[in-house]
Amino acid sequence: MSGKITLVLGGARSGKSRFAENLVLSQADRDNFAPVYVATGEVRDDEMRDRIAHHQNNRDARWQTLEEPLALGQVLSREARPDRILLVDCLTLWLSNQLGQDADIPAAFDELGNVLKNAAGPIVLVSNEVGLGIVPVNDLARRFRDDAGRLNQLVAGIASDVFFVAAGLTLPLKTNNVPLGPEIN
Repeated sequence: MSGKITLVLGGARSGKSRFAENLVLSQADRDNFAPVYVATGEVRDDEMRDRIAHHQNNRDARWQTLEEPLALGQVLSREARPDRILLVDCLTLWLSNQLGQDADIPAAFDELGNVLKNAAGPIVLVSNEVGLGIVPVNDLARRFRDDAGRLNQLVAGIASDVFFVAAGLTLPLKTNNVPLGPEIN
């Protein structure tokens, strides 16, 4: 299981975080792993404070929590080990933080991709699928949507398992590095 990467995609309030947390806990229980929650969100307003508190209140005492809004690659490189499983929630908040710092997005993506390819332990990553809606009216929102799509494609290409969650229902898109397509029932 060392180095297995799993991506969980979905819209806002789709159930993707709950699915990812349950996936991590089931693997942690089965393999006697320590579950580690890597939170990328930052409190910038009351709504975000409430959202973060909601996520924190849903986690039990088994979880270790690390907060890292920017240096995700460094944290994953340092923290991934064969005896623990990491949950990153979420990539799109990390991307927002990168954009807010006017970071070099291609370089940040390259670093994250390299870390995931060489991870010493299993990692589950949560990300929003934001490309299913209308085209945003401003440049920054369009850039975010496009960068999020590129980020999701990058991670999905590395991951051995990819799931899409909508309305609390989970659809496997790729399992054990095999994309599921029309030819597979």
